[in-house]
Amino acid sequence: MSVLRPLDKLPGLNTATILLVGTEDALLQQLADSMLKEDCTSELKVHLARSLPLPCSVNRPRIDLIVFVVNLHSKHSLQNVEESLCHLDAAFFLGKVTFLATGAGQDSHCSIHRNTVVKLAHTYRSPLLFCDLEIEDFRATMAQRLVRLLQICAGHVPGVSALNLLSLLRGSENPSLEDL
Repeated sequence: MSVLRPLDKLPGLNTATILLVGTEDALLQQLADSMLKEDCTSELKVHLARSLPLPCSVNRPRIDLIVFVVNLHSKHSLQNVEESLCHLDAAFFLGKVTFLATGAGQDSHCSIHRNTVVKLAHTYRSPLLFCDLEIEDFRATMAQRLVRLLQICAGHVPGVSALNLLSLLRGSENPSLEDL
């Protein structure tokens, strides 16, 4: 079992790489396509994976941000993310992991309660974003946000680091530990 480490590879010059992990291939591909349409000063690379660990590859670039996508309509999606998390080095959780929950717009069809995903993100001290990726406008807005987050995580935004951003996002969290 290989553990994915954030500093396994040297950074590419002006390159930012994101890894989208989830079971919803079509939604991940649509999100990746939306991200690639965004205006970005860095060379943007988007990789998709159904789960971790990744196959060992000498050519794999350094990964600057990992987004775990949980479909609230699928318990398998949540289980897949939970199993993938154990293949990450703890250093990734210093601002280079984000959870994205999709399908929250149709609460009556959800197999997973929102609080389950909130607790998961809280446990790993990582941001949680909600977006219905099936709606094009929402997907485009999320793509913009992820590209900006990726640029920060890749170190391409002067004066802001992934840890700075993480502390800002944590400061704005609504639920406290006692509420969970």
